[in-house]
Amino acid sequence: PAGTWLLYLPCTWSIGLAAAPGCLPDWSMLSLFGVGAVLMRGAGCTINDMWDRDYDRQVARTASRPLAAGDISTFQSLVFLGGQLSLAFCVLLCLNYYSIILGAASLSLVITYPLMKRITYWPQLVLGLTFNWGALLGWSSIKGSCEWSVCLPLYFAGVMWTLVYDTIYAHQDKRDDIMIGVKSTALHFKEDTKQWLSGFSLAMLLSLCMAGMNCNQTFPYYSAVAAVGAHLAHQIYTLDIDKPEDCWKKFASNRTVGILLFIGIVLGNL
Repeated sequence: PAGTWLLYLPCTWSIGLAAAPGCLPDWSMLSLFGVGAVLMRGAGCTINDMWDRDYDRQVARTASRPLAAGDISTFQSLVFLGGQLSLAFCVLLCLNYYSIILGAASLSLVITYPLMKRITYWPQLVLGLTFNWGALLGWSSIKGSCEWSVCLPLYFAGVMWTLVYDTIYAHQDKRDDIMIGVKSTALHFKEDTKQWLSGFSLAMLLSLCMAGMNCNQTFPYYSAVAAVGAHLAHQIYTLDIDKPEDCWKKFASNRTVGILLFIGIVLGNL
């Protein structure tokens, strides 16, 4: 699923940037974070479905989810969540102590994110803070701690990226969201969505340039950042916020954005 890629890719950026100059990223760490991304994305979905089961019944796109449809009980989902988090914790224990503490700190965001749509028009910002934690964790898993001059701009870039793709995603459900009373950036920005997305994209690109400069990245990296900018510009220019199928297509295409940047990081490092 697209969401697993979008959780995993910031981890790969960070692991790639942390590699020694002239070296490939640590493939064992990339694999470990891949497993962790599958588990934590799954856990996030379970938590989200537990919080939102009453809302999901009222939205056509989500009414068939197991909890909303009554196929499983809340207790069964809680047991399943326990299994997901236990396996994810085993993955976390494979990292250094600094990273274990840093990774565990993200759990509060994972648990509270689904509640944000009830209280703020900016749940996508909280999702960005949650989904891009790997931009910090990947570096610390290689280096033993965070180099904040690199990790913070990379994390901020990821947060801006999430605001782009998840605002697009939220436009799929805006009619249902209005009826059931939940909030999103799609409802907040309305017809000004493209201007906001352009601003978030510019902030992402500038932050990626800052992260690259602070770890001495080279020409292929900045070429990839330019390609990311072109991809985002095309997404925004051609987006039809009133067509759910187009919103889904643009949202899912962000996997390409993340992969482009990872390739640029690897080539730039070499």
